[in-house]
Amino acid sequence: MMRKHFFRVWIMVLAAGIVWGFDSGKNTLPEKSPAVPDPVISITKHSVRIGGQTVPYTATIGKMRINKPDEKPGADVFFTAYTRDAIKDISQRPITFAYNGGPGSSSVWLHMGGIGPKRVRMTNEGFPVKPPYGLEDNEYSLLDVTDLVFIDPVSTGFSRPLPGEKKSQFHGVYEDISSVGEFIRMYITYFERWSSPKFLLGESYGTYRSAGLSGFLQGRQHGMYLNGIILVSSVLDFSTIGFAPGSTVPYVLFLPHYTATARYHGKLSGDMQQKPLTELLDEVEEFALNEYSVALLKGNRLDEGKKTEIVRKLAMYTGLSEDYIRRTNLRIRHDRFVKELLRDEFQTVGRLDSRFIGMDEDAAGENYEFDPSSAAIQGPFSTMFNEYIRRELGFPETQAYHIYGDVRPWNFTGGRQMDRRTRSVIPNMAETLRTAMSENTSLRVFAANGYYDGATPYFETEYTFSQIGLNGEFKDRVTMGYYEAGHMMYIHKPSLIKLKEDLARFIKGNE
Repeated sequence: MMRKHFFRVWIMVLAAGIVWGFDSGKNTLPEKSPAVPDPVISITKHSVRIGGQTVPYTATIGKMRINKPDEKPGADVFFTAYTRDAIKDISQRPITFAYNGGPGSSSVWLHMGGIGPKRVRMTNEGFPVKPPYGLEDNEYSLLDVTDLVFIDPVSTGFSRPLPGEKKSQFHGVYEDISSVGEFIRMYITYFERWSSPKFLLGESYGTYRSAGLSGFLQGRQHGMYLNGIILVSSVLDFSTIGFAPGSTVPYVLFLPHYTATARYHGKLSGDMQQKPLTELLDEVEEFALNEYSVALLKGNRLDEGKKTEIVRKLAMYTGLSEDYIRRTNLRIRHDRFVKELLRDEFQTVGRLDSRFIGMDEDAAGENYEFDPSSAAIQGPFSTMFNEYIRRELGFPETQAYHIYGDVRPWNFTGGRQMDRRTRSVIPNMAETLRTAMSENTSLRVFAANGYYDGATPYFETEYTFSQIGLNGEFKDRVTMGYYEAGHMMYIHKPSLIKLKEDLARFIKGNE
């Protein structure tokens, strides 16, 4: 079967005289069996300066048809892949599969803000510039150390179920892991990368997906062992971020984030405000673990004198009034904190990144109307991605690119088992990761944390990993990175520079 009968490629000649097509060198698409379905693909050639060197690369963008667990076709998954050119031995070249979270988010954020070869133009602090925005080469891309494949899960981006297929087949914990895992398996097979070092890079809910994929991919069906997993703004146990009645853990784990946020906005007392951030957070963590947690556990058995002391310290560490904290019964929910901290200024702080501020209709409500950190970046990223893939990557898709897809309701409990002991899907994927690391002794983890992240606070990630491997068997295989930014720490240029250094070191040390 001739290659042109297997892959449908748009050959486009632009006004600039650039021809889009197949390369005759190392990056050509391999011959495949005619029984395999046709991806829709466009291939272009580019280069980018990273770390002072020119990195030539091939961009492959398209849709790949994936099978359902019953091995029947179920959906087309959209992806954008970047592979470095002139690689003599591709088996030694790492490959990283990247995606964001939600559930329901496309991969545009990591792609165009963090690790891809192009980046949405922002200020150094990560705030948007005026429309029509713009793109710039990303000199801090990971493409110099690893090939990159950005995946949009089904119902996000351009990924869609096939006609007649129910969306619910892909909208759930197991369903999502199964479909993304099947895409990874097919990509690795199509492009002959089984022998390459393999990494997963997920953000937010994508970290939960990555933990599940660690078990799914290396399970008995696939046997695909990973070299490393990168968790950006991690949540592996949803009980740590859900302020459910009777739950004390989230209040403890969010407290250091409240302190970092209050300090950033100048709401702490003089002594607290002047302390270096990391020194201050060490102090707050100590209080949270050894005093605050005990006070919450005692509940109504806490004596009045100790309660008054805890109220005073919470006010000192959060910038909130003692009266307000007493009225919360020492339990400050995050959705209330973002409204309360700057209430006197008629402002709210961001959830994803508490450095951002917004303004609601009034300052009397209990909760904020919108997340200013999300609203600030959605327009620039959506605009520039739609421009970029069509003009520079030659992918003339006319359907809407879903930055956020409609994936509700999300099935958190149904589907196939992921935990081998309970034989059920649970909202704590840390156990799946623990099992994968126990079986695959070469698997290492890097967790990137933003101090101003109020969606998945850094102390929550530390706590989760403190509960994995209680005998300390994984302490040398889990590395933490910290950044003075939010959930998407890479939009903050100083944090992006540090993140690139940390991730490059991690990948190079785990090939």
